[in-house]
Amino acid sequence: MSKVYVFNDFGGPENQQLVDRPAPPPGPGELAVKVRAAGVNPIDHKIRSGALGTDLPLPAPMGQEVAGVVTTIGDGVEGFAVGDAILGPVAPGYGAFAQDTIVRATEAVAKPEEISFADAATIPVAAATAYDATHQIELEAGQTLLILGAGGGVGLMAAQIGRVHQFTVIGIASETKRQIVESTGATFVPSGKGVADRVREVAPEGLDLIVDLVGGDALRQVAALATSPSRIISAADPATATEIGGSALERTSEAMAKITGVIEYGLVDPHVTARYPLEQAGEAIVAVETGHTTGKTVIEPYSA
Repeated sequence: MSKVYVFNDFGGPENQQLVDRPAPPPGPGELAVKVRAAGVNPIDHKIRSGALGTDLPLPAPMGQEVAGVVTTIGDGVEGFAVGDAILGPVAPGYGAFAQDTIVRATEAVAKPEEISFADAATIPVAAATAYDATHQIELEAGQTLLILGAGGGVGLMAAQIGRVHQFTVIGIASETKRQIVESTGATFVPSGKGVADRVREVAPEGLDLIVDLVGGDALRQVAALATSPSRIISAADPATATEIGGSALERTSEAMAKITGVIEYGLVDPHVTARYPLEQAGEAIVAVETGHTTGKTVIEPYSA
């Protein structure tokens, strides 16, 4: 038997549970993977809450992004072998918070030796999101990028990508995250009342790109500082972004492989700041759900 973390009903964390199931076999085009690390993301609790719909069959496995070792190969798969270390998003219907899971071969990327399993587990969702968000609208060196929610895993990686491209990066986050945001080379601006005035002080000519990782009122407060509403990209609140003239984040198929290379060469650090065993997956999800975590949180079903 293999352990997997699931939720039994839509709603709060009280519906989550660690259960035993047979290790899933791979179908055609799939890889069975022994999970070494899994990234925790806000989408995990949003799915469980029902905010993204309630048509999933229950109980539903949790977790979206993994790094691990291939144990079995499905029919028609080429380019991978048993024992390969890989990273990727889990196939639909499977979970990352598990000892064993399934990844589609076409969505898997070989894990470079230079990247730890914990760091690799942040790439399929979080790092790829940061890559897409900073490339959807192309900026030139010296132009100004504002990251709303810069202290989380995606925000910190987006700030570092901005540094690689020599953008002027401004990061909004809570005061407790000042040090880690500034460590990326970004100019830190504390969130809260009056934030627009504080941003205007450091970027009087406006913002060439706003990457929104918070949404709602926080986005509305700074939206007018963009040189054009079309230069607002939201990964957190597409509805609000679209309403004010911006766009939802557009995910691309090449982002995962590209950001893997950037991390491999040490240009971006995923900032894994918290690790939990699978038995404490619930605590990891709640920590991310509070919105107060800094950097990335990962779950490690087996010691890495």
